[in-house]
Amino acid sequence: MAEDAAGDRSCDGALVRVFALLGKRWNGVIIGTLATGPAGFAELRRAIGGISDSMLSDRLTELASAGLVLREVRDGPPLAVSYRLSDRGAALLPALDELARWAANHLPTDC
Repeated sequence: MAEDAAGDRSCDGALVRVFALLGKRWNGVIIGTLATGPAGFAELRRAIGGISDSMLSDRLTELASAGLVLREVRDGPPLAVSYRLSDRGAALLPALDELARWAANHLPTDC
């Protein structure tokens, strides 16, 4: 939250942009899961229990379009696709660590 010269409150545009992306269900979780290194689609789906294939595909596409996740195709056989964080995506990890720490201290575990 910011104040202009007249003292009126206004929303921080950067927060609006970041939460438009990270506020979508699963996006932060996917980034956090990729923090340990590249993973294939099936590996991500298993690690993030509860996400459907179509939702995971949509979110990975969105995160790749935002430049946070890189999709890499390795020639086969068999053809293999993996996902990893870009430098921009990895730059989010300290903020996600802080959010996780805050959640551990301030949110009930049944959220």
